Amino acid sequence: MPAVHTYTPARPKVALFVTCLVDMFRPGVGFAAVKLLEQAGYSVEVPPTQTCCGQPAFNSGDRLTTKDIARQVIDAFEDYPYVVGPSGSCIGMLHHYPELFADEPVWQQRAEKLATRAWELTSFLKDVAQFQGIDAQFDGTVTYHDSCSGLRELGVKQQPRTLLGQVKGLELKEMEESETCCGFGGTFCVKYPDISNRMVSNKTRFIKDSGANTLLGGDLGCLLNMAGKLKREGIDVQVRHVAEVLADACHQPAIGDAEV
Repeated sequence: MPAVHTYTPARPKVALFVTCLVDMFRPGVGFAAVKLLEQAGYSVEVPPTQTCCGQPAFNSGDRLTTKDIARQVIDAFEDYPYVVGPSGSCIGMLHHYPELFADEPVWQQRAEKLATRAWELTSFLKDVAQFQGIDAQFDGTVTYHDSCSGLRELGVKQQPRTLLGQVKGLELKEMEESETCCGFGGTFCVKYPDISNRMVSNKTRFIKDSGANTLLGGDLGCLLNMAGKLKREGIDVQVRHVAEVLADACHQPAIGDAEV
């Protein structure tokens, strides 16, 4: 009897936009993102030619440098059906690319196509993949910070909370003003340090008052900022990227904690 072959369609491809902060400060977030995307049924590739998204130059008004960076990003990612990143801030920047090339129709069209395929990680898992297979355990209480770019530019709000609802043992305690900026803002904290410090001080008070023992968020810049302030104030709250909890990848020390 001849062998019976079952046809299995190829897994759809996703390109992971790693982001600079993940690459340099928290690579485990990138590995957690890969694990989640693969669990959701996707084949993940990491284009080796990817660079910074260009946001620091963009926020500083350096449009020429930003356009140079944007061209590199477009070249690296435009052949993929989906581009996913564990950062609403960086993915939000990709959505600004079309306005950069208002005077260059060919590049503007390429930028627009990329923007329509670029997704923040939790939004992609919930809204595109409709993933309901989170297999994670986290015994503790968490509170969630809504980062400005993810919330206001990409509409990321309920998606991470819905996914966290699948994590066994996890209890979510909402903090007051979860949607208020933490004061990081990329170059904002450098230009206006006193204002930034006051904003993050307010944030750490809300985190402490929530009663949660872990702070989660979807943008590493915000998390690094709040983790540093929590440490300086002596507040015993761990800080992690939401991808680490969703992927059951909390084996490494929390953000800001020393290696044991």
